[in-house]
Amino acid sequence: MNAEINTFLKSDLLDRYLIGQTSPKDTLLVESYINKYPEVAAAYQSLQNNLELVAMVNAEEAPSHILDSILKELDTEPVIVLNKKSRKSWLNYAVAASIVAFLFAGSSVFLLTKNSELTNENQVIVDELFDIRSDLQKNNARLEALALEFKQLNNPETEKYILKGNRRAKNLKTVAYINPKDKTSMIDVVTLPTLPAEKCYQIWGDIQGKMVSLGILSETDRRLQKLSYSEGTMGLSITIEPKGGSLKSTNETPVAEIEFNTHDSD
Repeated sequence: MNAEINTFLKSDLLDRYLIGQTSPKDTLLVESYINKYPEVAAAYQSLQNNLELVAMVNAEEAPSHILDSILKELDTEPVIVLNKKSRKSWLNYAVAASIVAFLFAGSSVFLLTKNSELTNENQVIVDELFDIRSDLQKNNARLEALALEFKQLNNPETEKYILKGNRRAKNLKTVAYINPKDKTSMIDVVTLPTLPAEKCYQIWGDIQGKMVSLGILSETDRRLQKLSYSEGTMGLSITIEPKGGSLKSTNETPVAEIEFNTHDSD
């Protein structure tokens, strides 16, 4: 192989000619080399074969009904023999179609992935909105309850009673709010000393000399809570009872007690 042919083959003229990217001048030059030198013609044929192979691998099989139609047309229409230039154009179209098919498949996978991600993100947002809505409802209910309690505490008819523990429960302190007019009763557990696991604090109402249970106070109840209101309650007392509380007060001395104010009628 002489230097001229070697230089030509090392250039990209033959490749560009195969895909139709040469100028008219370069096209004439390449075709002259193909016709003149067998080495160039062999290299061109090899490139064509490789390009056809790629196009065939990437091409999709046509539906059978289309193939039947083509065969039927071939039986009735004259066969047109493609020259080299037409064949080259067909190969270019086949390669372009293969590339478009790859791009379409890639874009479809990309869009499906993005759609799945957006669906998941939307579901997360919906769940967060439901959580926020639930939290807002709980906060609103809590604010309404606090507003009602604040209104009751600031009612001029509400009487305030402080219960302090004796030597058996020195740090015990609770505040009772009694409103005889509205018939409401609440207690604020300020401090409540820890008891053994088998014991609990129980609060009682003195109703005409009889002690009636109003509930159990626990360490977790250090907040304003409602108590049962009974007409004629004369006072409150807190005792230490067995865990779970007692049905009736024991004879044990209360750890805290207070009598309500009595008002003489005019």
